[in-house]
Amino acid sequence: MEATTRIEQALEQALADGESPAGPPLLLEAIRYAVFPGGARIRPQLVLAVAQACGDDAPEVTDAALASIELMHCASLVHDDLPCFDSADMRRGKPSVHAAYGERLAVLGGDALIVLAMEVLARGTAKSPERLAPLLLTVGQGVSVPSGIIAGQAWECEPKVDLAEYQRAKTGALFAAATMVGAAAAGHDPAPWRALGEKLGEAFQVADDLRDAVSNPEELGKPVGQDEALDRPNAVRQLGVKGATERLKRLLEEAMGSIPTCPGEAELRVLLMKQAAKFLPKELAQQAA
Repeated sequence: MEATTRIEQALEQALADGESPAGPPLLLEAIRYAVFPGGARIRPQLVLAVAQACGDDAPEVTDAALASIELMHCASLVHDDLPCFDSADMRRGKPSVHAAYGERLAVLGGDALIVLAMEVLARGTAKSPERLAPLLLTVGQGVSVPSGIIAGQAWECEPKVDLAEYQRAKTGALFAAATMVGAAAAGHDPAPWRALGEKLGEAFQVADDLRDAVSNPEELGKPVGQDEALDRPNAVRQLGVKGATERLKRLLEEAMGSIPTCPGEAELRVLLMKQAAKFLPKELAQQAA
């Protein structure tokens, strides 16, 4: 089964398990709207790639882990777009959840996705209960305080923030959780996989800063120039386009160098290099070519 098909099926099952005719119809609609159609699904692809490199001996656990990570990511996007944060009316090429369903259902929908992400792990580890605790702990740390994606969002509320710390929390934390839960889902120690996720996450955030600076809304599927408008920390603002591009390339090199020894190491390296090649915004990739 192709990775994209497996990911979409796992997400569909996760949402179906949480749906019922007894639930509020509009809320259930908003939740599904937030998840489908998805973006690049980079984080669940990382979960799956690492799990497969480590053996993927319990596919149902891997599916639960990748779905949990993506549901957390979708929840963060719903909340990030709210008027109290980015006030973004577009996401993934369509109206954001609050624009389509209103602020109240966006808040509740994002909250529901967070809880559903935890329920998915509980269901998926029914036959491998010893794997639940490390998965829950890793996902929780990637999302909560002191350095998860919620903390990353909160740094935007502070009068002063270190760019690297901000990016490690806002983006790197869930990437680290993705690589770590991939290993944990396959019964491996997740700790050695943290560095890979952190480096990839930082690289992705720098790439996102570059896209925010040089891309257009139609291609990106969301507003551009948000960091400048909202006076947020940004690699391009601090380093310039050239400096940010160099930092992106350096982070990707460090990420590849941090891959732990595992049965599928060679295949994982090839896969990650293909994914990393997509990080550089199209305009800059064309210039480089």
